[in-house]
Amino acid sequence: MSIARGRVYQRSGRPRPHATANIGLDDLSRRLWDVLDSKIHGIAFSPVMNGQTNISEVSEAQIRARLDIISPYTDWIRTFSCSTGNDKIPAIAKQSGLKTMVGAWIDDDMDKNEKELNNALKIVQQGNVDILAIGNEVLLRDEMSEDDLIGYINRAKEKSGGIPVGYVDAYFKFEDHPKVAEVCDILLVNCYPFWEECPLEHSLVYMKDMYHKAVKAAKGKKVVIAETGWPTRGTPFGAAVPSPENALKYFLDTYVWARQDGIDIFYFAAFDEAWKVAKEGDVGAYWGLWNSDGSPKFE
Repeated sequence: MSIARGRVYQRSGRPRPHATANIGLDDLSRRLWDVLDSKIHGIAFSPVMNGQTNISEVSEAQIRARLDIISPYTDWIRTFSCSTGNDKIPAIAKQSGLKTMVGAWIDDDMDKNEKELNNALKIVQQGNVDILAIGNEVLLRDEMSEDDLIGYINRAKEKSGGIPVGYVDAYFKFEDHPKVAEVCDILLVNCYPFWEECPLEHSLVYMKDMYHKAVKAAKGKKVVIAETGWPTRGTPFGAAVPSPENALKYFLDTYVWARQDGIDIFYFAAFDEAWKVAKEGDVGAYWGLWNSDGSPKFE
């Protein structure tokens, strides 16, 4: 996930009354656990622990330990890579009764891309993939041409055995690249009012607008929100202010809407990850529902 969104929220009119505006932090926390106890659709999952980064080798033991924490609260997990031990996650998740959106991380390293794609297809053949995501925000980061990305998606589709294959990017990239939307079986969109400097009180309406733009670009294909969330700590980003209270309100608003309208949403993220500070600033470490040590952030 990158902060180079390319769009900035524009305030228009007064904010609508916020459903959780006058609720205290303790009550917000209780409501969050009520939602989690009834299970959310999905959550973005990385098993990295303190002292590790996204390229650290992860062990089967730490994967199991992290999955044991979150598996009672979600139906799906989303992974981001099929190397450095992350290729073990889907099989372990299936043993826990979870469905999987498996991500192959591709970028401008062509040799690594081949390993990621080949490993992803092996996991498909093993029966451990429910949705296959080829790439995450490579267009947003300008790491690959549209044609090259389409080539990877088509290669995956040829050997996916009917498993839906999609690509993950910011919602507006599917408007900007209709050929990518056309080749995907399913649109996997990232919707972050926070990264577009949107104040919390406007965020739900704004996310709905993001989603409906993606639906229009999908032309009848299924749209899944592959990432959305709000950080609990860090420096404000425009009018978007990180705080535990704002993160709780955003989570609750998101899942009230998701359940009312039948929207499939993967929340970002399961755990805080300190390594992300180098790429995203101080807020990067604080997107999790659980702390980096695996303890609940909201009790």
